Amino acid sequence: MHDQFDVTLEDQDLLREVELTTNLIIAASETDEHLSLDEIDAILGVARPSAG
Repeated sequence: MHDQFDVTLEDQDLLREVELTTNLIIAASETDEHLSLDEIDAILGVARPSAG
């Protein structure tokens, strides 16, 4: 008999978001200082727009 509530949910965007959040938590827990914006950007893999 098929169980209508036995479904696998997989959302690639959500999984990526959880991975990024986990990486930030780990990095923050490994330092006694606040993470700089540059460090956060590096962990998230983003670049800031250049001025000009």
